[in-house]
Amino acid sequence: MSKRHSAKYKIDRAMGENLWGRSKSPVNKRSYGPGQHGQRRKSKVSDFGLQLKAKQKLKGYYGNITEKQFSSIYDEATRRKGNSSENLIGLLESRLDAIVYRAKFVPTVWAARQFVSHGHVTVDGKKVDIGSYRVKPGQVIEVKEKSRAMALVLEAQQSSERDVPDYLELGDRGFSVRYVRVPELADVPYPVKMEPNLVVEYYSS
Repeated sequence: MSKRHSAKYKIDRAMGENLWGRSKSPVNKRSYGPGQHGQRRKSKVSDFGLQLKAKQKLKGYYGNITEKQFSSIYDEATRRKGNSSENLIGLLESRLDAIVYRAKFVPTVWAARQFVSHGHVTVDGKKVDIGSYRVKPGQVIEVKEKSRAMALVLEAQQSSERDVPDYLELGDRGFSVRYVRVPELADVPYPVKMEPNLVVEYYSS
């Protein structure tokens, strides 16, 4: 098992939830936490503990973004007008690697970041290899012609585990997507409940 896969499953076990809704998640078989004390009866979690878990869950979902990156996204979310928790989700979903994953170009968020960094996608016809690149509504993301036959891409497109959300518009036989609009929390197809309001409380406390 690769380091990326083991890290992904470790997050699932630590959170006690199947974050990405994947059939291979170990949580489907063992709902308790990792380690020798994983099956101990859980004690009541403090407000801070709930906030921390909400942050770790959201951060982990997007490929375990670094704390520095995640806190800077939060800072921008709070600087923008409107609801900070909604802004946070909108900024996370505007990342290029997140859109590559949502569009089903690849099977996992971890693969999406690597797929982008290896230069397999373009934005409005220009190669972009930075996963954190912020896509603007109206921009078109496309899998390069020579990358379309990759097993990884074909596996993702044939998967029935998830659907492409309506804030993305597929084209060119599923190999390109237009970012129609910045989504709100209710629009994002998270397999588990995300609580960005608790994340805002965590950073503002």
